[in-house]
Amino acid sequence: MSGSRTERVADEIQKAVAHVLQFEMHDARLGFITVTGVKVSPDLGHARIFVSLLSEGKAREDSLKALEAARGFVRRHIGSTLRLRRTPEITFTIDTSIEQGARIENLLRDAGRKEPDTD
Repeated sequence: MSGSRTERVADEIQKAVAHVLQFEMHDARLGFITVTGVKVSPDLGHARIFVSLLSEGKAREDSLKALEAARGFVRRHIGSTLRLRRTPEITFTIDTSIEQGARIENLLRDAGRKEPDTD
């Protein structure tokens, strides 16, 4: 097996959380959520789950509230799926890297459209 134990556990948690959010949670407030990554502490006691939200404004706030309300449900799913000795405490964090990448891409595209001055 390649990779460290924490990396393998993080990958398995990412798969489990993505599955539960997509197929088992039926909260309309969630909207479109993508699990972009998971960081697990070395002792496997805590897991930070990074999510990307397509929504903005009030809908984004509602999605975050729904995630926080479902934290226990998601943690139980992780515990039953992975069969770890101790199920990690989880926190959800918004991953804005996709939004930042799109913004940078737009800025570069706009900069390329401007013609240089030929004075």
